[in-house]
Amino acid sequence: MSILASLAKAYDRLPNVPPFGFSTEKIGFVISLNEDGSVASVTDLRDGTGKKKVPRLMQVPASFKRPGTTPRPFFLWDNTAFVLGVSATEGKDAQRRQNAFRDAHRRILSGVSDPGLRALSRFLDGWSPDLFASPLWPDEMKDQNLVFAMERERRQHVYLHDRPAARDLWSEIAAKWKEVPGKEAGEGVCLVTGNFGPIARTHAAIKGVWGAQTAGASIVSFNEEAYESYGHIQGDNAPVSEAAAFKYATALNAFLADDRHRIQIGDASTVFWADASDAQVAEAAESFFNAWFASQPDEGIEAGKVGDALGRMRRGIPLKDIEPKLAEGVRFYVLGLAPNAARLSIRFWLEDDFGRLAGNYARFVSDMAIEPPPRDGYPPLWRYLAETAVLGKRENVPPNLAGEWMRAILTGTPYPLTLLATVLMRIRADGEINALRAGMLRALLVRNFKREKEAPVALDIKNKDPAYLLGRLFAALERMQEVALGTVKASIRDKFYGAASATPQRVFPLLLRLHQHHRDKAEKGDKPRLAGYFANQIAEIMVELPPTFPATLSLLDQGKFALGYYHQFYRRKADQDLEETLEEAAQ
Repeated sequence: MSILASLAKAYDRLPNVPPFGFSTEKIGFVISLNEDGSVASVTDLRDGTGKKKVPRLMQVPASFKRPGTTPRPFFLWDNTAFVLGVSATEGKDAQRRQNAFRDAHRRILSGVSDPGLRALSRFLDGWSPDLFASPLWPDEMKDQNLVFAMERERRQHVYLHDRPAARDLWSEIAAKWKEVPGKEAGEGVCLVTGNFGPIARTHAAIKGVWGAQTAGASIVSFNEEAYESYGHIQGDNAPVSEAAAFKYATALNAFLADDRHRIQIGDASTVFWADASDAQVAEAAESFFNAWFASQPDEGIEAGKVGDALGRMRRGIPLKDIEPKLAEGVRFYVLGLAPNAARLSIRFWLEDDFGRLAGNYARFVSDMAIEPPPRDGYPPLWRYLAETAVLGKRENVPPNLAGEWMRAILTGTPYPLTLLATVLMRIRADGEINALRAGMLRALLVRNFKREKEAPVALDIKNKDPAYLLGRLFAALERMQEVALGTVKASIRDKFYGAASATPQRVFPLLLRLHQHHRDKAEKGDKPRLAGYFANQIAEIMVELPPTFPATLSLLDQGKFALGYYHQFYRRKADQDLEETLEEAAQ
């Protein structure tokens, strides 16, 4: 099923979404009118205090894109530049916009009998931007979105666009309201539904994608002649009906605004949803997926049924043995979106059975297993991605890496090789070899290169691979330096790790000469037994190495080197226990 068809189908199952012709918008204020069109009150609808006030979300007649120089107002609501002709931004041409709002509503509302709509028409006839003054009109109202209400209905939260007469009128004019003269929509066969009907010339903006324009961006759009063909204009080049365009955009915006259906993977704003005959089963699948990759663990989920099942999955128990209803009969969809100027880029799109996704996730967990494990247990995917970024900042994650990795995780295919090069580059740059980076390197070695024996979960003293042994040797040499000199500003890892992992033949002879100096100093110090312990480790590793050090190590071998280093260096718990035992014996 295509992306648009899947989203249009999801719309029919979503609760509390706007009906056809409406959209959910941020509304800041309501203007209450008397029947003669005079203003009874102006009410702030925002929640919060001070500069942190948040507009209220409200279903209103649908908004649409307003490119070009011709101002086009929304029906029965808009920002203060259109409704009142006032704005806090100079050069916004507020008077021209207010004229467009007034003239369009005059034309549509002429001859209506509904008291509320007649009151709005009278208000517009008598309004002038010069009347905007405190205390009735607060300055913080400028550029906020406004709606109207009759004063007697405002306290019941009934607004002008909610009145039956307004809804009936909107259902008649909605298709024509947003059209530009000379660019009226035509009819044709919808690519999504296959039905014949009015074709959407422009599609609603998609809002909430990280890094995209705040006003929204498009998935489907044709705005230049170079992209058009056979004389078609805009949306006629990829005909999607008004109803289907509304459904897919509304569903996608709802998912992007809901943390239960949205996670951030690098620069990809990722939404997901399930399709099942039982709504509760679909919700359970969505909760599972959210728990797999969520940025912040939900304490309620972690402590509840989903958290318990998730823990069992991570221990290798198949989903069919945990939640049989989720293993079969649940179709799952995952869509990754990233900003691309005024449009959106599809980072990845996946449609599969949820049971297969669960199996691929379990395989990912197995690939990433490392001892000692990360301090936080099972970190979210963004924490791993942060390890590939300069300064650990999300915005510095290499482009496309997040999407490619997410696709590999969900499909069970090999991980992107750029991940291997990026992790090794970050290790050489900052000298940090932690559980997250070691886990990624092991996963790449296991899945991409089938080196399970050479990439163990924990320290393997029987592993004879030269690269793995060299990493262990480097870690043991660094531990000897710690015993001899204590904490230093620049350890051998800071000075020599990059060169040692790439060209061991040039560096290790020097390190072994330094080691002899460190060993002599350590044995003469206050921890001679600990020095002897690490000296034995070094000797045991050296015995297994070939007679000559390799001249160079490939990226693959550099990954093994880092893994060996991590396993050897972070057996610190055993080393610390030994150190305490030796100190007690000395006393």
